[in-house]
Amino acid sequence: MLSDLQGNSVSGATTAALELYEGANRAFNIYRGDPIGLIDAAVEAAPDFAMAHILKAYLYGVATEPEATEEARAIVERAKELSLNERERSHIGVLDRLLTGNWTSAALALDAHNINYPLDLVGLQCGHLADFYRACARDLRDRIARVLPRWSPAVPGYSIVLGMYAFGLEECGLYGRAEEAGRQATALEPLDCWAHHAVAHVMEMQGRAEDGVGWMRSREPSWSGEDNFFRVHNWWHLALYHLDLGDVDEALRLYDGPVREDRSQVALDMVDASALLWRLSLLGRDLSDRWQELASAWDQHADGKLYPFNDWHAVMAYLGSGRDQDVERILAALRSASGAVPEVADWARQTGLPLVEGFVAFWRGDYATAAERLHRGRFIVNRFGGSHAQRDIIDWTLTEAAVRAGLTQLAEALVNERRALKPHSQVNRGFLARLASGASH
Repeated sequence: MLSDLQGNSVSGATTAALELYEGANRAFNIYRGDPIGLIDAAVEAAPDFAMAHILKAYLYGVATEPEATEEARAIVERAKELSLNERERSHIGVLDRLLTGNWTSAALALDAHNINYPLDLVGLQCGHLADFYRACARDLRDRIARVLPRWSPAVPGYSIVLGMYAFGLEECGLYGRAEEAGRQATALEPLDCWAHHAVAHVMEMQGRAEDGVGWMRSREPSWSGEDNFFRVHNWWHLALYHLDLGDVDEALRLYDGPVREDRSQVALDMVDASALLWRLSLLGRDLSDRWQELASAWDQHADGKLYPFNDWHAVMAYLGSGRDQDVERILAALRSASGAVPEVADWARQTGLPLVEGFVAFWRGDYATAAERLHRGRFIVNRFGGSHAQRDIIDWTLTEAAVRAGLTQLAEALVNERRALKPHSQVNRGFLARLASGASH
């Protein structure tokens, strides 16, 4: 039986198909190129190649898009008919959980899988992404820490694992170690977008905006190519640095340019677009035409059922474009979610709903209600949705709501929080100046 580059046995493969599979896996590792095209070629070359089907199901499953999830389910059903080894059967069990919306159950199954198969790079990366989507900072770090001693520079993919560890360290607030690991990973593999973005997160969280701009610009050729799946997110990071530096015009230029110029229909790209436009709107920019375009793009993804983090960002666009009927559609779906299985129903009720209600109240000028909802919904580190940097939009909007509502004591407390973390941020200094002058807008 053939084995992958890390020595894991693979069922049903041929030498030619395995080479295509490894190309697809590398494309996935560095978020660059066309992993689906390569994996389809691998399946065509060896229809019974189990890991090719499994990797494709994961690629669709982690997209957090309704149509992709349906396709992933169909792929898994076909894969179940193949001859599978124990590791491959373990992956199928994970996918069954993941594709029914039970992210934590899938992540826990991958905990066991990764312990049993520590050199399974697909399992590690998909587990890391599951931790990201459910916002589990500890497992972002410790999933990799548990297996890292089994890896070394002699094992293909070591730099990828090191880059994942860098991001987990960053989300746990271990910024010095995170930056060191991220820089080491990018030195070993300059095209590793995840490691690059781990260092970008460190600089964002530490308020090192000028360093962040330098980091992004000096390495731009490595992450900004048209075939780079992660390029929009990295442009988003650059825009955040410019907002902290007070250069709102440059952040808007980046939105109109690389963040949104190609009108991406990828959910992850649209999350970044919504989040950047919302921040710009908080700073007083008129963005009505941009909101209209983005709202239309969200229509194919926002169902209030699959992944509430996406729905929340879709609501931002619907509010900005005046599409109240779609705002109400998402609210109704979140309110009607019932039962803790699948897990996303619990996410919808407990976290998605107060966030959406808070943003709706804010947009409609009910700042006191917005402050109440968002203060209740802000502590979601162990619930769902992205990174600390992405979730800062909650605290930013909450602080703005408190200022506009005239909730002076709450506003002052929140501004103190923000300034303790990023004392040089022009955004935070702006809050402080408004409090000092008694201005609400």
